[in-house]
Amino acid sequence: MNSSLLLSLAITGGLVLAAIVAYNAWILHRNAPKKALPPDPGRPAPVAGDPLLEPTLRQEPSLDADLGPSNAASYVNLDQGAEPHEHTVDAGDALRMPVPTHSLERRPGLDPLIDVIASIQPEGLVSGDAALAALPPTRRAGSKPFAIEGLNDATQQWETPAPGQRYRSFQAGVQLANRMGALNEIEFSEFVMKAQGFADAINAAPDFPDMLQEVARARELDQFASDHDAQLLFVLRARQAAWSPGYLLQNAARVGFVVGAMPGRLVLPASAPGLPPVLTLGYDTQAALADDPDQSAIRDISLSLDVAQVHRTEQPFARLREVGAALAEAMDGVLCDQNGQPLPAMAMDPIAADLELLYDQLDARDLSAGSVLARRLFS
Repeated sequence: MNSSLLLSLAITGGLVLAAIVAYNAWILHRNAPKKALPPDPGRPAPVAGDPLLEPTLRQEPSLDADLGPSNAASYVNLDQGAEPHEHTVDAGDALRMPVPTHSLERRPGLDPLIDVIASIQPEGLVSGDAALAALPPTRRAGSKPFAIEGLNDATQQWETPAPGQRYRSFQAGVQLANRMGALNEIEFSEFVMKAQGFADAINAAPDFPDMLQEVARARELDQFASDHDAQLLFVLRARQAAWSPGYLLQNAARVGFVVGAMPGRLVLPASAPGLPPVLTLGYDTQAALADDPDQSAIRDISLSLDVAQVHRTEQPFARLREVGAALAEAMDGVLCDQNGQPLPAMAMDPIAADLELLYDQLDARDLSAGSVLARRLFS
């Protein structure tokens, strides 16, 4: 009797122990980072340029502009001081719509709209080699970009001095404002010193504008920029199992992302080469650099849009909504704000309307989103 009872207890204990082990194994399997699917033998061989077929081969173009910190406010200054909206996402066809091409209406280089410009008139023609030798060693005055251009005697075009060319006139410029703030008196004085040194080296006479007037103009431009700067940030968070870097790359490639220039960064390229990306996807840098990526767990990623850097014809906000919806569905994630709160669908359309108003205001100031000047000012 006792031996039968002991045997029954032993069997029961063994079954309970086995159940606990099986349960723990199931929990570990369920919570393990999702891995990329192996290549399908039935699929065609990889073709260059197809993100679905070669997600690890394409990379961010080297001319991509920097978007700034990835932890920027999720919705900034779209309504001149209004509280940030919450965001959600509606599925659509934005990623599959053809993106119209566009041209940047202003040439690169100094522009009186956002630069202080001082003319520098030499006594005669100056060679490009002499001008290059006279340039200051740095291209900044404080936190503002500084540049010198020459009027090419052959083409009659303003350009950065180049060897083998001849120039009859020069101009020096410093940017009035950027995301570091407005040009101040100290930076203006540094600009004057750099331009004067260049002028002395080529035996020329500079003509500087009034400092107080230019500093006041810088403050006004900086105020406009602050009131019309917008950066959107969505967070996609895993509902249950985390994601491995390979799983993330595979799914991001399906909606058009390519590998960025920095670890933990993917970008959705613009329609034309050399332009800043339409969207940026960011994830944990340590996971991107891990020795065994399959064991790295990513629980959330960021999707960001720097509004002023991207032309409105790229439909960046519509594509942000579509990307968020596609990734959330494919990866079993939920779209949140940067505080981790799920985003209601009702907030998306008002944001889109505010963005259209912002685009119109930038257009009216000749600082259209995605233009050369806007990319310089909002940097």
